[in-house]
Amino acid sequence: MPIKIDYDKCCWKDGKCTSCCCGGKCEGCVEACPTGALKRGDIIEFDPEKCTDCGACVDSCKHGAIALEQ
Repeated sequence: MPIKIDYDKCCWKDGKCTSCCCGGKCEGCVEACPTGALKRGDIIEFDPEKCTDCGACVDSCKHGAIALEQ
């Protein structure tokens, strides 16, 4: 079951954090992912081949931008 990222809710835009709640230093889904399935580029990039559906990224996202697809 892959994840779905709602880029409207995601704080990582244009290669930087745009959130006021983390002081400009996003430490969430990318750091929580134990397999490296997420990385930061201009947007959060997702590699479904590396994803194990553990849900760590979902739990770590303070903005509710990531969900497991059903």
